[in-house]
Amino acid sequence: MNPLYNLLQAIDNLVWGPPLLLLLVGTGIYLTARLGVIQIRHLPLALSYVFKGDKNTKAKGDVSSFAALCTALSATIGTGNIVGVATAIKMGGPGALFWMWLAAFFGMATKYAECLLAVKYRETDANGQMIGGPMYYLEKGTGQKWLAKLFALFALGVACFGIGTFPQANAIVDAAYISFEIPREITVVALTLLVAIVTLGGVKSIANVASKVVPVMAAFYIIACITVLGAQYEAIPQAIQLVISSAFTGHAASGGFLGAGIMLAIQSGIARGVFSNESGLGSAPMAAAAAKTDSCVQQGLISMTGTFFDTIIICSMTGLTLVVSGAWQTDYAGAAMTSYAFASGLDGSPLGPIMVTIGLMFFAFTTILGWNYYGERCVTYLFGVKAIRPYKVFFLILIAAGAFMKLDMIWLIADIVNGLMAIPNLIGLILLRDVIISETKQFFEQLTPPAKLQTT
Repeated sequence: MNPLYNLLQAIDNLVWGPPLLLLLVGTGIYLTARLGVIQIRHLPLALSYVFKGDKNTKAKGDVSSFAALCTALSATIGTGNIVGVATAIKMGGPGALFWMWLAAFFGMATKYAECLLAVKYRETDANGQMIGGPMYYLEKGTGQKWLAKLFALFALGVACFGIGTFPQANAIVDAAYISFEIPREITVVALTLLVAIVTLGGVKSIANVASKVVPVMAAFYIIACITVLGAQYEAIPQAIQLVISSAFTGHAASGGFLGAGIMLAIQSGIARGVFSNESGLGSAPMAAAAAKTDSCVQQGLISMTGTFFDTIIICSMTGLTLVVSGAWQTDYAGAAMTSYAFASGLDGSPLGPIMVTIGLMFFAFTTILGWNYYGERCVTYLFGVKAIRPYKVFFLILIAAGAFMKLDMIWLIADIVNGLMAIPNLIGLILLRDVIISETKQFFEQLTPPAKLQTT
């Protein structure tokens, strides 16, 4: 094995060891309990805010709450939903999907809390745009400026060397070449130009594209998954049973899958789940801070639905398709495994892989846009608005370079910087827990009695 790969693997195992997994899930469990299981009790209210919108046009902010959610979703609905789920199940067996569900459930409370804080502590930058996120609530809320700078540095690393560039660009280039035989060089040039056109317009341009593309691409992929699952609906109950049983027993299988223990299922499921929905990482709050709203709690509720849409719905669709089709037992990995699942689910029809390819390319492209914005917010915090243009040029260079990196190395780098980014953010949520509880109580006390929140 490559010595660099071995070193990165060792670092990844250290970062994503039991302490971080306990911190991630533990924070979600704590917030779930203190907020009265808000992700269940007030999910209908949150969804109503998403679909009916905010009629207060005079509220402070740069984009609508829906556009802010779509910007966050553009970053979260990406290769993690297709490649990440396949990688998790390949490494940890079907049980990894269960741990993705569990992490997402508690992650909804975490996403609510961090986006609430983002709006509460946001401010206006030198260009007149709203800016916020963990670096601001860490500095202004906890008074720990060093922790805020640490988060911004790690988040910038994720934008440049993790979720924002390498995995997405690589996925788009490979998908275009495998499915349509488009030369990698042509795809790289086209991708770089498209990213440049959209991102140079700032948050309003990114949000405008995201609010149009995200709902369409998500609906397209969900319909594709339903088509495959519908053709094998009789196998779905058995697949769900296998997912649950494997989560607690581990699972050995034939073919390319060598077998996984319970710890590997937990680790791969939570790590890939966090890679997909980003709950606890602190990324979504940077988009939430730009929303036109006067209520930090309302925006927290809206942002919470992002984890629901991303993991509970879309990742579940992918995971069940992989299990029902038996693709997880083959020698395939990543997008190739998902393409095989769709092809076999549609009786070998070439339409299946094409569906995966189109979904993957759209998902990856919008993730690049979202993370370009997150990186811009971190650069602004660390170096000021004058550093935005050099950052964007550097980002575009990384997009082109990432297209030619090897997949294993890409996922390791992404995993490492993701974990490092989550640590200061989760510490901030714990330190600011009383603020989160207080703001939530105050909001729900103003609503009608049936909607009041029970907290402890």
